[in-house]
Amino acid sequence: MTALRPGRPAKISVLGAGYVGSTFAYALMISGLASEIVVVDVNARKAEGEALDLSHGVPLVRPVVVRSGTMDDMKDSDIVAISAGTAQRPGETRLDLVHRNAEIFRKLIPQVAEVAPDSILLVVTNPVDVMTYLAYKFSGFPQNRVLGSGTALDTSRFRYLLSLHCGISARNVHAYIIGEHGDSEVAVWSLANIAGMRLAEYCPLCERACDPSFREDLLNQVRRAAYEVIDRKGATNWAIGLAMTEIVGSILRNENVVMTVSSLLHNYYGADDVCLSVPAVLNRGGVARTVPIQLDQSEQEAFLKSASIIKGVLKEVL
Repeated sequence: MTALRPGRPAKISVLGAGYVGSTFAYALMISGLASEIVVVDVNARKAEGEALDLSHGVPLVRPVVVRSGTMDDMKDSDIVAISAGTAQRPGETRLDLVHRNAEIFRKLIPQVAEVAPDSILLVVTNPVDVMTYLAYKFSGFPQNRVLGSGTALDTSRFRYLLSLHCGISARNVHAYIIGEHGDSEVAVWSLANIAGMRLAEYCPLCERACDPSFREDLLNQVRRAAYEVIDRKGATNWAIGLAMTEIVGSILRNENVVMTVSSLLHNYYGADDVCLSVPAVLNRGGVARTVPIQLDQSEQEAFLKSASIIKGVLKEVL
């Protein structure tokens, strides 16, 4: 049974009206994907202000209702995007947030599940892999209807930085970041390709004649990207808002698009009962299935190390 009802206008609730939630609501409104957007926050006046500001632009986009509300107003939501929680502070890792946000989810997620029992939960709160697992456990939802934004943004950063390095449009660079959305994330260099050519084939033909050591520096840039943004402006919001909109669009339009989102894994290269990002097919039911990509030995080991880190954190909060 699919989670979304075909032919029914899409209602999306945004739980958390901070930088990420409000930016997502803005991107969602422009996209025309939703007929109704409900903004909910523990700070009701903040939610009211964001919804009011957005609603003033309604005549400039496709028909949509934008309003603030309470948890009860999320009833009949098709998707609930959850960015509620405390933000990452300068100098903090995503895992440093875990105890604060786990307690928030322990109270919040059962309420969401009660008021919107047929919805798909899209978790963005960091550390997103841990929080996605907690949302799955605390909601009681089937695993296909709980996913996290995971490394969708990291993969976008990876493709962008590769495109700059190689002088090729990012649309023609195909590569994945998998594992934790955080410091143990894994670049799948063995499958990275440009115009259908693996890097191992493409690089020798490229006039730049790069030293292979560029890979370590580029991956470090991907891993450090959020820290660099937070150091300069206090939060990341624009790119993740776009990534969330892409995920939601893939679900609402039943596209069967492959994206690196965080979902519950079952013996994926040995990673089991943990939420991590791997390429997954998204459609109207949420996460239809994961794609068993071929990893080389070093990538497998790094992926399992990432899984071990997340499972270790989960033991602390469950």
